Amino acid sequence: MLKIGVKQLLEAANAEIVTRSVEEVMKLYDDDNVVLVDIRDAMELQRDGCIPGAVHASRGMLEFYVDPDTPRHKPVFGEDKEFVFY
Repeated sequence: MLKIGVKQLLEAANAEIVTRSVEEVMKLYDDDNVVLVDIRDAMELQRDGCIPGAVHASRGMLEFYVDPDTPRHKPVFGEDKEFVFY
């Protein structure tokens, strides 16, 4: 039986992340220690475009791209940087 509910999982996750405004992220755009990560799917990228220099990691594959033990790992996620997901 699951002992932790959705509310508790969300509270724990939100305690670990920082939410930023668009204005704050725009100020970070040229910072070499920040990686912008576009988590939209490929069709959205084709339709709407993307931020130049952003890394694409669709939400459905994100855990695989981040995990160095999977064949789909993207090395950028092993770097000591701040990641801004949008």
